[in-house]
Amino acid sequence: MFSRSTSRRSPGPLARAFERFLLNRAAVAGICVAVPMLLLILSYPLWWTFQPNDIDLLAMNSGPTATHWFGTDGVGRDVFARVLEGGRISLLVAAASTVLSAIIGFLFGAISALAGRWADAVSMRFVDLVMTLPPVIFLLVLASIAGTGIWPTVLVISLLSWPLLARMVRSRLLELRERDFVMASRGMGAGIGHLLFRHGLPNAIDILVVYATLQIANAILLEAGLSFLGLGIAPPAASWGNMLNAARSTAVLEQYPWQWLFPGGALILAVLAINFIGDGLRDAFDPRAELN
Repeated sequence: MFSRSTSRRSPGPLARAFERFLLNRAAVAGICVAVPMLLLILSYPLWWTFQPNDIDLLAMNSGPTATHWFGTDGVGRDVFARVLEGGRISLLVAAASTVLSAIIGFLFGAISALAGRWADAVSMRFVDLVMTLPPVIFLLVLASIAGTGIWPTVLVISLLSWPLLARMVRSRLLELRERDFVMASRGMGAGIGHLLFRHGLPNAIDILVVYATLQIANAILLEAGLSFLGLGIAPPAASWGNMLNAARSTAVLEQYPWQWLFPGGALILAVLAINFIGDGLRDAFDPRAELN
């Protein structure tokens, strides 16, 4: 008869990864910051009095008050509403560009690893070409071609971000393709679609999760930088980047600090929180963590 201790099932790899994530204090702190911010960003139209583009001519450049918690800007728009709307647009751009770049990167990396020698050579040379382009210049050229707006910004960030993921996925699946079950699938006539989504995707899901979390923070920064330069989200739509761009004059920086302090603080908090979560997920999914 088995004892109670030996008959008890050990936790699976996902449960152990979740336990390791909860032991990471920085990751838990990131969750505690990111979740309330997300709830505020998504729900503010239901309970906040002002809309992002409502103009109050009697309260132009007004400081924080009980009516306007974060003050107003130079034309009387509520900064609190614009910060939350900017967060909504920034997160939309970041999430959409991350999904698109993850799809492109996974397909390139998986096809390179599983489709044969010629596909590997061609796809990796293309990845090398993209990675050798200067990222800042490439980003500005793409932005000037695609134009301003949410979806052109999503496209620009996606096209810049996928090559690193493609290399990580390829590295993982090169080992996978030598496994017995993959070779058996090939021998039974499995096509590239079956190999990609039946074997490749489940074995690269940890890479995709960690990449997506860290890429969201990177995409928020890229969107803010493009909007700050006038190549991302165009006014009057609110984003953290174009709010900082509107407040970059010396007079605003010195006399009306709330117009740049709150969007800049929200940007920093969001990026730090998401990076902490991403670092926690990376450590939780690291196979070497089992040895610690």
